[in-house]
Amino acid sequence: MSTMSSTTGPTGLEQLLALRDHGMPTGIGPFIGMAPEEVEDGRVVFSANARPEFANPIGTMHGGIAATLLDSAMACAVHTTLPPATGYTSLDISVRYLRPGPLDGSTLRAEGRVVHRGRTIRTAEAELTDDRGRLLATATTTCLVMALG
Repeated sequence: MSTMSSTTGPTGLEQLLALRDHGMPTGIGPFIGMAPEEVEDGRVVFSANARPEFANPIGTMHGGIAATLLDSAMACAVHTTLPPATGYTSLDISVRYLRPGPLDGSTLRAEGRVVHRGRTIRTAEAELTDDRGRLLATATTTCLVMALG
């Protein structure tokens, strides 16, 4: 029996569950070692192991790594709410850096949650924590939802 919801293709949730179950073959995920841990309607958790290559010139975790993890978690949380043949694009992202991130191989965890599910505008928020549970950064986003094709 097929898990697809219709003949027009999988829902966003079905697509993200497949990525979780079969790995992220392309995109930014493999580049930074990011993988989906948890996927459900309106919520996604990504993790990545911190490493020295994530450093900025002053020796702390580059803000772009934190922003990428947060953006991915938020956008994919929105993605889980989409019906077949529907896409989205980020209209904005705001990141607040609260403390330096580790570079020591510890696990970084970004949890994104949908806050508003409008027909054309959806918003989400995310938190980035280290493996000690310390809050490193938070973010919000607004996404435009649109039909594909």
